[in-house]
Amino acid sequence: MPETVPPIADPAILKQRALLETLLYAGIRAAHPDLCLPAHLPAPSPGRLIILAAGKAAGSMSAVASRFYRQQHGLGDDRIVGLAVARHGYGQDAPGIHMVEAGHPVPDEAGIAATQEALRLATEAGPDDEVLVLLSGGGSANWIAPAGGLTLAEKQAITRAMLRSGAPIGEINTVRKHISRIKGGRLAMAARNARRILTLAISDVPFDDPAVIASGPTVPDPSTLADARAICERRGIPLPETALRLLNDPNNETPKAGDPAFARAEYRIIARPIDALEAAAAAAREAGYEPITLGADLEGEAREIAAVHASEAKRYKAAGQRVALISGGELTVTIRGEGQGGPNQEYALALAVALDGEPGIFGISADTDGTDGGRGLATDPAGGLVDPTTLDRARAAGLDPAAMLAQNDSTAFFAALGDLVNPGPTRTNVNDCRIILVG
Repeated sequence: MPETVPPIADPAILKQRALLETLLYAGIRAAHPDLCLPAHLPAPSPGRLIILAAGKAAGSMSAVASRFYRQQHGLGDDRIVGLAVARHGYGQDAPGIHMVEAGHPVPDEAGIAATQEALRLATEAGPDDEVLVLLSGGGSANWIAPAGGLTLAEKQAITRAMLRSGAPIGEINTVRKHISRIKGGRLAMAARNARRILTLAISDVPFDDPAVIASGPTVPDPSTLADARAICERRGIPLPETALRLLNDPNNETPKAGDPAFARAEYRIIARPIDALEAAAAAAREAGYEPITLGADLEGEAREIAAVHASEAKRYKAAGQRVALISGGELTVTIRGEGQGGPNQEYALALAVALDGEPGIFGISADTDGTDGGRGLATDPAGGLVDPTTLDRARAAGLDPAAMLAQNDSTAFFAALGDLVNPGPTRTNVNDCRIILVG
């Protein structure tokens, strides 16, 4: 057990830590469905409005949509029907819409049952009905419908192996799409008899690719069975015989551009990672910092990106500039140790190690959905906070920062210092938000 961590006494340091959290929350607020969804909701069709939602913002998006159609258009239970699936702890009451909480990032039985119901509702959509699909990050795990004879246990094992491999989200979702009955455009195929399929999505992926967000259930899939096989081989993913059969069956290929299923399908992205970064940048400018965006679509190993950003921060400090370095995207962790933590916590720990207590530089890294790796619980931390006292306080408590980084043990590191970022479920998701204040 670590020894007692010395408290932070310097009011200037406490002020900068509070500012970091203020900037982070400004970014998160900018991407909440309350702000970004209403303007995109269309007038209702003559028939039923079938609302199908999945992802970490599924509850909040469904609540906003239900309120909009009831209050603005007077629709009742005879016109609104739907189902929303969010990760455990992220549900929200939405009249007329059945709310289900399911596993993330590893799927569970609740997700399977809810996905079967979503597919049933989509299949029953008639020519007067409109299918409104509300997507957000996490939908790939929440909408789980294994294809062929693939079992839930087998799907869970493949998911865990992909996550441990350090594969980026695009690769993970390519594999997911080819062993699923809902991903990769297959939901659009199920709802092909509807008057229209409108998808409104909050992007949580680099470059905002609709085919990657929640594994693209309503858009053509550009990836192929061969792509999925190559990823599994390159990443060393063990596959059961049932999955191998799916990936080798030409009849199991996902629908492509030009398929009639997409003739009446429309897709809009209503919030992007850059929106959160721009809101954080505006708040930083108001606080007297020159915001510098290092990229909204960063990918790569968390510890390696942290080392690059630490060098950038030191360079700006040496030049006497007062800046806020802001970045987004989705970093990854190749698990080498036995510790616990997610990409944002690992980034923060690696940043602390690389900065080595450099005065005047502070950093925060957090997932805008409110959780970062961990046990799949809504109470998991979102990230970590770093200041010039981080390493001194850690060593005074008997912690070895470099050794804990080697063990991927960032949660324990920041928990011991009281420096975990814990906003709780934010009910949105535009991926990572990292802010470094210099000067």
